[in-house]
Amino acid sequence: EVQLQASGGGLVQAGGSLRLSCAASGITFDDYAIGWVRQAPGKEREGVSCISRSDGSTYYADSVKGRFTISSDNAKNTVYLQMNSLKREDTAVYYCAAHWLCPDADVNEYDHWGQGTQVTVSS
Repeated sequence: EVQLQASGGGLVQAGGSLRLSCAASGITFDDYAIGWVRQAPGKEREGVSCISRSDGSTYYADSVKGRFTISSDNAKNTVYLQMNSLKREDTAVYYCAAHWLCPDADVNEYDHWGQGTQVTVSS
C-alpha cells in the first residue's frame, strides 16, 4: 500500500519559514516523482513544486520560485519543501503526491496522495 505522510505545517508570520516533510512508503522511491500541491479555501489546487527522483530535476511554480526549495533524502524516503519568505497568499493545505514523472501542469496526473498539512501565514 502506497502511503505518503505529510507533516510540518503550522502557523507562521509573514516573512517566516517552514519546512514540510513527505515520508513515502509502499513505493519504490527512485521510480517516482514527488510533488507538493496546495489548495487554498475557495481556490483550485495548485502545483507548487516537484522533484524527479530519476534525475533529481526540480520544478517550481512561478509564485514560489526563489522562496521555496524542494529536496529529497534517499535514505529516509522523504521529500522536503523548505519554504522561506512566506506570504499570506501561501496559506493553504499542502499535499504531497507521487507520479512516475512531474506533471507538466495538471495536478490530477498524480496517482498517489498524502493527507494535507495546513500552512497558515499571518500578517
